Amino acid sequence: MLPVVRIAEMQAIDADAPEPVEVLIDRAGAAVARAALDLLGGGYGMRAVVLAGPGNNGADGRAAAGMLRRRGVRADVIELADAPAVLPAADLVIDAALGTGASRPHRAPDPGAALVLAVDIPSGIHGDTGEAIGSPMRADLTVTFAALKPGLLLGDGPAHTGAVRIADIGLDVGRARIHLHDDASAAALLPRRDTGAHKWHRSVLVVAGSPGMTGAASMAAEAAQRAGAGMVRLATPGGGHGADVPREVITLDVAEAGWADALVDDPGKLHALAVGPGLGTAMATRHQIRTLVAGIDVPVVVDGDGLTALGTDAASVIGRRRAGTVLTPHDGEFERLAGHPPGVDRVADVVALAERTGAVVLLKGPTTVVAAPDGRVRLARAGDDRLATAGTGDVLTGIVAALLAGGLDPLDAAAIGAHVHGLAGRAGPRHGTVATDVIHGIPSALGHLLGDER
Repeated sequence: MLPVVRIAEMQAIDADAPEPVEVLIDRAGAAVARAALDLLGGGYGMRAVVLAGPGNNGADGRAAAGMLRRRGVRADVIELADAPAVLPAADLVIDAALGTGASRPHRAPDPGAALVLAVDIPSGIHGDTGEAIGSPMRADLTVTFAALKPGLLLGDGPAHTGAVRIADIGLDVGRARIHLHDDASAAALLPRRDTGAHKWHRSVLVVAGSPGMTGAASMAAEAAQRAGAGMVRLATPGGGHGADVPREVITLDVAEAGWADALVDDPGKLHALAVGPGLGTAMATRHQIRTLVAGIDVPVVVDGDGLTALGTDAASVIGRRRAGTVLTPHDGEFERLAGHPPGVDRVADVVALAERTGAVVLLKGPTTVVAAPDGRVRLARAGDDRLATAGTGDVLTGIVAALLAGGLDPLDAAAIGAHVHGLAGRAGPRHGTVATDVIHGIPSALGHLLGDER
C-alpha cells in the first residue's frame, strides 16, 4: 500500500527529519530536475520557467532551476509576486508557487503551450481535500515528496495533477494512517482457498429484494459468487425472487413479516451476510433490517435500503453486535447516516462516521474512502466512470460479502472489495457498461491480481 499523508502529518514528519531543511530542499530539487529532464527528453537547448513562491515549495523550484542550468537548460525563475498573466514562452513550466498547505485563492498565470510540472501538488489544490482554490494550472506531471497527499487523489486534484511520481527524499512516513491500495497490496491480502476447501467454507446469505426490485438482489448474489463465495443463499421477504436469479444461488422462502427473527434464530451455515439492496423503505421493513443486523453473529455488509433503515442512530444497532460491520453508502446514503452530506474533506467525514457508528464506512466515489473506527483509512482508485451506472453498488455489496466470508477483517474486505470492483469495471466496454458487465469482470479482475493462479 502507498502511504498518504495529510498536511498536519507532513508538517510533523518534516519537523522530525534528522537532516536540516537545506538538505531536504536539495533532494527535492534534484527529484524535480530529474523529472523535468524526463519530460523534456534532455537538457541542452531547452527552456524552462520556474514559478517560485516564498516558501519551501519555491525553494525546491529554485534548487531544481540551478540543477537544470548545469544540464544545459535555460531555466529562468519568476517570483510568484512578480508573475505576469502569461508566462514567457518555454518548453516547460515548473509550478513551485504554493505547497500543500495553501489556503488562499491562487490564480495561476497562463503557461502557454509549455508542459507543466507541479512541485508536490499543483498550486491552488488543497493538500487535504483536493479542492481547487482559485484557478490552478493543470500539470502533466506532479512530483510529490515522501508520500501521496489526499489532495492528489480527491476532489479536483486528479483533474489537475497529471501523472504522479513519488520522490523519496529521506523522510519517515511510517506513521501514515491513510494508505492507497495498488494491485500488489490488494493481491497480498486476497484470501486463497485451501486445497481441502468445500462450498460451505465461504458461505454468504444475501437478504435483499422486494416486488419490482429483484434485480438488486440477483446482482448482489451473483457478485458474491463471482468474488469467491462457495455457497450463496438469497432471501427475499415474501418470496417473489426474480427470474434472473443465477441457477447456482439457493433461494430461501421467508415470510413477508417477521423474517428477521427467523434468520437470526436459524441462519444455517453462514460466514457473512449482505443486507439491504432493494428491500424497500417501509417502516416494518426498516424494523426487520435493524433486528437482523443487531442479532446475527456474523460479519455484515449493509447497503442501499439497509442504510436508510439504520439512519442516524446506526450506532445503537451496531453497538449490539459482536462481529464486524461494513456500511457502503453513496453520498445521499451518507447523509442519512451522518445527518449531513459529506463535505470537501471526505476523509475526515468518513473517519468521523466510522468512529461514531463503530463500523467500517466505505464512501463510494471516484476515489473510494474506507475508514475503520480506529482511524485507519484506505483509499481505492482502481475504477473509472464505467462504474457510474445503476446496480454497480449492489455488485460491490456482493464482492465485500464474499471477502468477509473468506476471512478478511472488515477494513480489508471493504478496501480490497472496492479495488476489485474498480478493476472489474475497467474490464467492461469503454462505453455502455452496465452492472452485469461488472459482475462478469470480477473473475478477470481476480485473475489479474492473483496472476491467474491455478
